[in-house]
Amino acid sequence: MASRSSDKDGDSVHTASEVPLTPRTNSPDGRRSSSDTSKSTYSLTRRISSLESRRPSSPLIDIKPIEFGVLSSKKEPIQPSVLRRTYTPDDYFRKFEPHLYSLDSNSDDVDSLTDEEILTKYQLGMLHFSTQYDLLHNHLTVRVIEARDLPPPISHDGSRQDMAHSNPYVKICLLPDQKNSKQTGVKRKTQKPVFEERYTFEIPFLEAQRRTLLLTVVDFDKFSRHCVIGKVSVPLCEVDLVKGGHWWKALIPSSQNEVELGELLLSLNYLPSAGRLNVDVIRAKQLLQTDVSQGSDPFVKIQLVHGLKLVKTKKTSFLRGTIDPFYNESFSFKVPQEELENASLVFTVFGHNMKSSNDFIGRIVIGQYSSGPSESNHWRRMLNTHRTAVEQWHSLRSRAECDRVSPASLEVT
Repeated sequence: MASRSSDKDGDSVHTASEVPLTPRTNSPDGRRSSSDTSKSTYSLTRRISSLESRRPSSPLIDIKPIEFGVLSSKKEPIQPSVLRRTYTPDDYFRKFEPHLYSLDSNSDDVDSLTDEEILTKYQLGMLHFSTQYDLLHNHLTVRVIEARDLPPPISHDGSRQDMAHSNPYVKICLLPDQKNSKQTGVKRKTQKPVFEERYTFEIPFLEAQRRTLLLTVVDFDKFSRHCVIGKVSVPLCEVDLVKGGHWWKALIPSSQNEVELGELLLSLNYLPSAGRLNVDVIRAKQLLQTDVSQGSDPFVKIQLVHGLKLVKTKKTSFLRGTIDPFYNESFSFKVPQEELENASLVFTVFGHNMKSSNDFIGRIVIGQYSSGPSESNHWRRMLNTHRTAVEQWHSLRSRAECDRVSPASLEVT
């Protein structure tokens, strides 16, 4: 019976949790008999062996430990393909097309053209000039020799008497400094002017190599703003300055169609106790030329406007044959402190003309109705520093520009 029972139990399949436990049988004295213990142990062993023999074999899985931290250079992380390109600074700026952001719309292809191709494409003529650096005296000499094949002038009004010829002159500067430029005389009614003029720039040799020589050919027009014909630019690092040399260069179009009117250096000072507004007209430079043969005879008119009423007019003396006049003249206006905030000073530069009305060159307005941010800043600095003279350069503006932004400009002539 015992063996048959054991075989029957071995044929049944149980999970580990379903293995029946043989109930404990205690002897009358509370101790388990040795025969019962051995039978129970033998039966449990047979059942466990039967379960292990019938358990299906499982495949071996090699599970590598997961490593956390910085990957070494020899191990390649398992990642999807790169979806986004990482740009270096050079790659980033290489995406831009510089010619789209150039002030000169023609700069994208000019560098790749020869002078003959430029002349054929733009037909603006050619300019002959030379450069030479003097190491002993530390100055650069630029010689403007001549020009040829300049185009005829284009008139936007009917005031020009001779539309067949230009009145050309050349402005010379070393970029990026355009303020300290120089200018040749005007050659009347010619498309092939001969200048033969030399100009000197006091500049150290190493600094000169970092500059770009800009030569701008301009057509003088007495009745309107002068028009730019074309320009030539030469990086001085590309030429032998000490050896020197001369070149014929084709003119290219300029993004600047009109020349600047010039600059004016002024000093303002207010004395509250005396109620006096003091003005010093110190100098001007690179004024627009108004006389085709003698340059200009410039003078400055100063007009005090209170609100929209012209109160007082004063003017400097005129200086003959110059576009860079030095005045150093002082003027004083009586302005009570309570009226100062409503005051405006109108500065107008004219070219003196003995035969007809004076030639307008440029204007600015400083005060309540200032003609621009620079003028407003100068007036504000003067108000904040009483009894102290405040100097500042100002770029001259056209009459139309001042009339458009300053009511005070409309009240003067």
